[in-house]
Amino acid sequence: MTTKTDFEPLSKAVLEGLGGADNVSSVTHCATRLRFKIKDACKVNDSKIEDTAGVIALMKAGGQHQIVIGNDVPFAYDAVVSLPGMATKGAKGAAVEDSDEDNGEKPNAFNAFIQLISSLFTPILWPLAGIALVKAFLSAGTNLGWFDTESTNYIVFAALADGLFFFLPMFLAVTAARRFKMNEFIAMATVAPLVYPSIIGLASVDADLKLLGIPLTAMDYSSSVIPAIVTVWLASYVQHYCEKILPSAVRNFMTPVLVLLIMVPIVLLTVGPLTMKLAAWISAGVAWLFQVAPWLAGGLLGAFWQVLVIFGLHWGFVPIFLNDIANLGHSAMMAPLQAAVMAQAAAVTAVALRSHLPARRKLAGPSAVSGILAGVTEPAIYGINLPLKVPFYAGVVGGAVGGIIIGLAGVSFNSFTFPSLLAFPAALGEGNFLMFVIGTIIAMVIAFVGTWILLPRAERREEEAKAAKAAAELEATEGDDNTAAATEDASSDTVLIPVNGTVIPLDEVEDKVFASGAMGESIAVEPSNGQVLAPVSGKVIAAPKSGHAVGIKSAGGVETLVHVGIDTVQMDGEGFTPHVTVGDHVQAGQPIVDVDLDAVAKAGYKATTLLIVTNSKKLSTVEHLAQPGLVVAGEPGLRAAK
Repeated sequence: MTTKTDFEPLSKAVLEGLGGADNVSSVTHCATRLRFKIKDACKVNDSKIEDTAGVIALMKAGGQHQIVIGNDVPFAYDAVVSLPGMATKGAKGAAVEDSDEDNGEKPNAFNAFIQLISSLFTPILWPLAGIALVKAFLSAGTNLGWFDTESTNYIVFAALADGLFFFLPMFLAVTAARRFKMNEFIAMATVAPLVYPSIIGLASVDADLKLLGIPLTAMDYSSSVIPAIVTVWLASYVQHYCEKILPSAVRNFMTPVLVLLIMVPIVLLTVGPLTMKLAAWISAGVAWLFQVAPWLAGGLLGAFWQVLVIFGLHWGFVPIFLNDIANLGHSAMMAPLQAAVMAQAAAVTAVALRSHLPARRKLAGPSAVSGILAGVTEPAIYGINLPLKVPFYAGVVGGAVGGIIIGLAGVSFNSFTFPSLLAFPAALGEGNFLMFVIGTIIAMVIAFVGTWILLPRAERREEEAKAAKAAAELEATEGDDNTAAATEDASSDTVLIPVNGTVIPLDEVEDKVFASGAMGESIAVEPSNGQVLAPVSGKVIAAPKSGHAVGIKSAGGVETLVHVGIDTVQMDGEGFTPHVTVGDHVQAGQPIVDVDLDAVAKAGYKATTLLIVTNSKKLSTVEHLAQPGLVVAGEPGLRAAK
């Protein structure tokens, strides 16, 4: 029986390879990997770790040094945290914050920018979007004469809707401080003068202003985005330098004093005005495109917005949206997005009504609701539209046509809200609202009708391809006595596909270890629903509380691992409902875990599910039965024999 004692040599060798306990910030583990955050990547000896007996692979991702062990990783973890200096660094089951600096690897500039924007806005995106709906309805009610703007009720609810946006620099100070590893309260204190009433009041003073004898360009920084981010970024360097040089006796109180004394004048004299002007130039460029060729600007945004969402590139536009709303009171760029989002939602609605596959309809229905009402299209895109292709293409065409009409309408959003059914009031302030509605409806009709017409043919082709594959396998089996014999051999196990979805080539998996097959013979599936079934009958040997993975050992000695998602261990169990625990006996096809695919997508992770025979090297053969394409849970995926 395996115990942590068996992993003491491995744990000592790995820790030495990482540069010792002093070089480790924290350690956690998932179903198969030890995950270390280290302080200095230069001290890590990769080859020593990779050559350690029991280590399957070493990879660096998500700001971590991930050491692949296999199903026995809990014992390896216990052995690591038992070593001197490691007891307080264990973070079992905890999500570890991403960092692009911890592993010593630098992403390219564009990816780094997208990661930066994502990390700054993700924590506040839902409050922004939710409160913006209140703001949109207040704006609509004002335009339609429903509210008395002098009443106490209106003033209170207007403050509710505007408060977050007015103090947005303070919220960004917190998220930026986390990103740039600065004290959050010092960051907030540094940004606070930007929204201090008397500083804002200077913007309306008609006089030459000077600060420390230097000309001061006074500006209203309330609701601004870029000044706060740049301020905290620069202030983080000042803070770290002060902490490094100040004596411990005065460090705690002198660090914030010096940061504020240095940064606030610099920000008000240079950073603030320059960043505000830069944002104004970008907005002016976008506005110019809308003036010169509004149909082209609207059509491009309507067509390609969802493509940007797929690759996570849409984050780069969020600061521009917010900056335009803060300074101009509206954003022309946001309006065409209504066509893009609602078109994809309409396409998946057609799938929910038209598809003859119950599993597909079951996923498409909720995806359509979230897309139409909340503007959240990731479940629709990843689960239905992209795998089928036809709905996604129909949505792109619909978004392009609707975007052209909306661009010509000259409509702008007067608040930051997700394009959706509930976002229509945000478009009441500027341009031709009727054309905006018409553009949205046309986008939805094109996407819905296009999908409705083409879906049966697309699904028929899927079924034909699937039938052809099954016939080919049957023919090959009947013509090969050895294969037939192997099928009936009691020493072999058929390993079943655990989820409905689409099998993809292993090298397309966004994880180097899984993609390399280092953990054993594997199959990767992009799931179309969240029910995960046992691939074999046997005993559960691994079932972390996070629920994202389950290991099962069959009676024939085949050890399998079902791993749901890439890096989903960092969700810390949110969205996963496990149905088994270690020691349970299960039957092949029995539900072992349910996963909320929407939650996985919203958390920013891939739901790619891996079926792995982890002891492949100890088996005589592991035969692949499933090929890339549509599969149903319970179909044969692998055949393993001892």
